[in-house]
This record gives sequence, C-alpha cells and structure tokens, in this order.
Amino acid sequence: MTMLTLPAPGKLNLFLHITGRRPDGYHELQTLFALLDQGDTLHFAAADTLTLECDQAEVPTDHSNLILRAARLLQTHTGCQEGARIVLEKHLPMGGGVGGGSSDAATALLGLNALWGLNLSEDTLAELGLSLGADVPVFVRGKSAWAEGVGERITPVSLPNDAFLVIHPGIHVSTARIFGDRQLTRDTPVSKLPASLEVVLTRDFRNDCEAAAIRQFPEIGELLHWLKQHTGNARMTGTGACCFARLAEVQQGQHLLQQLPQHWTGFVARSCNTSPLHQILGETLAKFRETQNSGKSAQTSK
Repeated sequence: MTMLTLPAPGKLNLFLHITGRRPDGYHELQTLFALLDQGDTLHFAAADTLTLECDQAEVPTDHSNLILRAARLLQTHTGCQEGARIVLEKHLPMGGGVGGGSSDAATALLGLNALWGLNLSEDTLAELGLSLGADVPVFVRGKSAWAEGVGERITPVSLPNDAFLVIHPGIHVSTARIFGDRQLTRDTPVSKLPASLEVVLTRDFRNDCEAAAIRQFPEIGELLHWLKQHTGNARMTGTGACCFARLAEVQQGQHLLQQLPQHWTGFVARSCNTSPLHQILGETLAKFRETQNSGKSAQTSK
C-alpha cells in the first residue's frame, strides 16, 4: 500500500495577549507563532472508508479527533466520497499548548486535498481550517506569523532560528477552563508589530493566560520557576500546559532534559520560518504520485 507521509509540526506562542472579548464570547488576541522543526507525523493511504489509527492508546480515534473532523469537512465541502486510512504517530503532548491537534488537522487538510485530488487553494483550506480551531490556519499557511483577531488575521514574519527547550509537566490543561477564568486579563492594550521581533521575548510582552494557569494548575508555576532557575528565561505557550525557554545552544537543552523531575517530559526544537510540512510538501507529493502511477502501470501490464 502506497502511503503519503507528512509532518505536523508544533508551535510556540512567543507571547499571547488578550485584548478584548467579542459579543459572541470569543476572545480577541495578539500572538506570535513560532513554528517548530519537531512534531507529529501523519500517514495517508487511499481506502474505501475513512479510518484513523494512532500509536498512542490515549489519543481518541473517533470523530472527536480533529483529523477526522477535517476529513469530513473536506468531504462535505467538495462532495468527495473517497475514503482514506490515516495513521497518526503522536509525539506532541495533548493539551500542551504546542498546537498538536490543530497541526494534525492542518496536515490532514493538505494531505487529503492531495490524496483525493481536490485541488483546493491554500486560502480555501485555511478558511475551512478556521472552523476547526483558531490555530489551524497558521499551520495551513505554514509560516511563522504575527496573528490577531481570534487568530485568523495572519502576517508572516521572519524569526531567528532559535533553539528552545519545551517541557510538559504531565497535566492536561483545558483551553475553555483558562478562558473561563474570572480573573483572566482581557484588556491588554493592542500592540503594533515591532520592528525587531526580539523584543517579544525580552520586553513588554507576556502570556496573559499564565496567571490563570498557575492559579488553577500549580504545576505550571513550578515548571516556570524551574526553567527560570536553569535558563534565566521561561514562558508558557498557548493556554498551557507546556512551557519553554530559549536556549543558548541545543546542547544546553539536551543536558537539561536529563535533569527533568519525574512525570515531566520535554524536547528540544528549533524555530523555523517555513513549516517542515511546506518544506517537503511539493517534493513528497511528486514522489507519492510517481509511486502511485508506477503501481497502476504495473497492475495494467499484468
């Protein structure tokens, strides 16, 4: 069986400001997405029905999973009746704030668009992705980005190729619970895109969700304290639970991974201005189609 294999990279919110709340209850945000060179992997193969498998038993493989919801959305939008066998290799922590579910959904949209020959544009896929989650469009676009609104207004940016230590404290944080916190800051003044993006890690920028997360999940406060002790800097990504620190070098992060307290897990990654998915998408699709055509030719000659 010929399978199309594509990455679903993680992300960090280098800062996250909540600037207001809309009448429909959604929060107005400003954030800076840094895409990472580490993440999940999805495999796609043509099939009569639509199925999802995962190498991690705790990951749901029913229609609560954004991957299958993305697939169904494509079918509904286009009238496509094709199926697919999808296999997920899960590496990013669930409920970690590193975009695992959203990135998986974006890779599913791009991968199935190719597998099924739908030829939908990136704009259309990003619009469809927004209905699945506010972070999905940035993964569809595949560029590190300054984002506003609920995350749908995206301006690509160029970031330094920094190394980060990302740590998960072994807990699951509900985004709805954080945004429902009564003491959550919701009136941070709107910022302009700075001339130097270096300042978002050093001055006047923060994650407005950190205080609420620490109140509800003391483990996050302990993790931030540990990171600051060992690196001098620390910030939570998204609504948690993962926190990160910028590193002087990758080796520093590898060394700290050996010292993690029990129940914590982590990884070292570099930020990248173009998603690993988009870096290989064209070449991978070309090889996949060549393999498919070779298989069809071999069957025809029998």
